[in-house]
Amino acid sequence: MSNPFGLIDHADPILHEERAVALATLVSASGSSSKKIGAKMVVGQSGRILGGVTIGGCVDAQVVEAADAIVAEGGRRLLSISLDDDEAWEIGLTCGGTLDVLITRVEPGSANDPTVIAHRRALELLDRGDAAVIVTPLDATTAPYTVPADQFDVGALVTDQGRVFVDRIAPPVTLLIVGAGQIAMSLTRLARELEMRSVVIDGRERYATHDRFPDADEIRIGMPSEIVADFELNRRAAVVLLAHDYKYELPVLRQVLRRPAGYIGLLGSRKRGASIRQILSEEGFTPDELARIHTPIGLDLGGKGSPEVALAILAEIVSVNNGKRA
Repeated sequence: MSNPFGLIDHADPILHEERAVALATLVSASGSSSKKIGAKMVVGQSGRILGGVTIGGCVDAQVVEAADAIVAEGGRRLLSISLDDDEAWEIGLTCGGTLDVLITRVEPGSANDPTVIAHRRALELLDRGDAAVIVTPLDATTAPYTVPADQFDVGALVTDQGRVFVDRIAPPVTLLIVGAGQIAMSLTRLARELEMRSVVIDGRERYATHDRFPDADEIRIGMPSEIVADFELNRRAAVVLLAHDYKYELPVLRQVLRRPAGYIGLLGSRKRGASIRQILSEEGFTPDELARIHTPIGLDLGGKGSPEVALAILAEIVSVNNGKRA
């Protein structure tokens, strides 16, 4: 797939040769599943298989068989697969249970296919950095639809449609970390656990190395303000300034304060933060723009060591992204 979310994109060159495909989505799992709810597999009319609802084995084989029938005959099916403990263990589950997989026939090239319409809307939201919610009725023929996550109201779901599958999809948070110090090292380790993408930025080749940052997704060496300027910032971008040096911090802040980054944090005391805000205020930045700078950085967890400070920073980023703090 051309996108990491498993969504049907009519512009995807991989699907150009497929007049019809079956989209299989893991919608529920009792017991323990090795894939998250919402995992997707696409089975093409040509026999092509993309993705998977588990790690393979008997479950995916049953899904593929059912998907072939859906592609040929049309419609959709909610497939329930029961596994005992031994069968579950073979495919990486910790215990037996039941998996429910929704299989729907989709015509990727059709502008009128309801799944294509819903997925296209989701991709538009994701491209601009917003989370999306795809709502799919399971017990009715009603078409799926997509709304921005911040506008989704679970209480407004139509209950007479029976069960619905709510698939919330969000682009990963990208951390732009300016300053390759100890806190940055801890940040990249914890960010990986949170499935965030981390980019370490520093002008010093000796500090910004893969040996020091094995968990970083990317390391960029050069002038931080110039590197940050190259990134397309959106609500899922977090700029974390750890350089503790005005000559690096001020140029970066000038770059990001008028761009739609979701989080901007600055390491330092309240006094230092006030000083930087005063400088930028004199340059014409407004109080609302300056209020976007989180400093002192991170939630006050009382920690002092690098891992604890990194944890506080990530906690604040998660809080801001979830709308818990301004």
